[in-house]
Amino acid sequence: MKYEKEINRRKTFAIISHPDAGKTTLTEKFLLFGGAIQTAGAVKSNKIKKHATSDFMEIERQRGISVATSVMSFEYKDMLINLLDTPGHKDFAEDTYRTLTAVDSVVLVVDSVNGVEEQTRRLMEVCRMRDTPVIVFINKMDRDGKNRFDLLEEIENELKISLHPMTWPINQGKDFKGVYNLHDKNLVLFTASTKGGDENTVEIKDVADKILEEKVGERDAETLREDVELIDGVYGELKAGDYLSGKIAPVFFGSAVNNFGVKELLDTFIRIAPTPRDRQTNARAVSVAEPKFSGFIFKIHANLDPKHRDRIAFLRVCSGKFERNKYFHHVRIDKDVRFSNPYSFLARDKEVVDEAFPGDVVGLFDTGNFKIGDTLTEGEDFYFTGIPTFSPEIFKEVVNKDPMKTKQLEKGLMQLTDEGVAQLFTQFGGTKKIIGCVGELQFEVIQYRLLHEYGASVQFNHLPFYKACWLTSKDPKKLEDFARFKLANTGEDKDGNMVYLANSEWFLNTEMQNNPDIQFHFTSEIHK
Repeated sequence: MKYEKEINRRKTFAIISHPDAGKTTLTEKFLLFGGAIQTAGAVKSNKIKKHATSDFMEIERQRGISVATSVMSFEYKDMLINLLDTPGHKDFAEDTYRTLTAVDSVVLVVDSVNGVEEQTRRLMEVCRMRDTPVIVFINKMDRDGKNRFDLLEEIENELKISLHPMTWPINQGKDFKGVYNLHDKNLVLFTASTKGGDENTVEIKDVADKILEEKVGERDAETLREDVELIDGVYGELKAGDYLSGKIAPVFFGSAVNNFGVKELLDTFIRIAPTPRDRQTNARAVSVAEPKFSGFIFKIHANLDPKHRDRIAFLRVCSGKFERNKYFHHVRIDKDVRFSNPYSFLARDKEVVDEAFPGDVVGLFDTGNFKIGDTLTEGEDFYFTGIPTFSPEIFKEVVNKDPMKTKQLEKGLMQLTDEGVAQLFTQFGGTKKIIGCVGELQFEVIQYRLLHEYGASVQFNHLPFYKACWLTSKDPKKLEDFARFKLANTGEDKDGNMVYLANSEWFLNTEMQNNPDIQFHFTSEIHK
């Protein structure tokens, strides 16, 4: 294997969770341990609010949520870790879904107070579809929450995944005293800290050690011994193969805001998490060990730096070596392209990289050549599969409030919808522009960004559509006739693909029955 050493020292993963479970805080603590940042951003005073390193859009700071996936690289114990922090909000599930196509494993954060929440279920469904290995971090143990055994049972039942505790908590809430590391057989005592470094670890032979009473008291020592005996009897040793195949999820307990329990998670992660894996394309499977470069675009972000109006396409390297200033083949547009300033990221800071290997995520300066799902190779024609665009659930007409800014609006709509957070349709028989999104919050983000990044002021008028379906047929005349008869409900997406906008499920089913020669598609990967 040509780049074996580089491939084996890389781990690429995403952190996913329901909003407010502490995902961005955990991301930050990982960066602390990796030495990438010096102090944590979560400051408890309301007057001084340093923002989490990975939330860089102004609207994210105002709302206190992540709405764009952030990419960060850091080193820890000679491993190069590529971490993707995803939006937790359900309205941005599609961005998270696409991010999961670019990673090899996942850390799922569960709030010990609220347990499994709606968005956690959705995200786990995506992980199960792809057999993605998952590690669970149960956060906020310093708050009064659910009983630890009840919580494990809830996670197993709700998320349909088998768990394997790797650490075990001693109490919770104000009585939280720390965790016992079941793998390393040591005790980690709870101390609140915002700096990365060694935790208060007490070496003990096993839970029978008399030091335990000294450190946590007689009652808690006895409870811990009973718990550990029960856990050992039920779970035994973790089988790495079961984790890698997505059947079993190791579980850690801690408090991200206090930097507690994070080190145990990170140490286990670099020990067991998968290195970059082989990938499927429409032509063949691409081995991570192949010497020739290949990679795909899974995210596009306009105006990463509002001062410079730049547009960055995020590329996941799948095989071979990516090199700065080397020509690569852009499969969709059948052109050779090269990049003089490819970037690696630490949240808002980015630096130019000369080379990248499988597992790495590279930011490419883009002048409008890229769409999500585009593939770069060293000449071969194929597409990486499994990066669909879904049918939106909410549709609104774009109304321009300032005709003098029509050009800016056109540009803004094209660039923002290229990022994949929304879809743009143009109705046949007119110039009505329709935005389709998965959730309401996306419209707010688009409106805000159009105004602040492009100077275009818009309002959105709700439209009564239920779903958008992409239409294909072996008989082009059938599509022409359909469009002519259904003028008010047909249009095209920004790539010129024909779309049917159904008013209701009943209308959609009726049209599907009445037009057997037309195929109705609910994702648009078919057009790649």
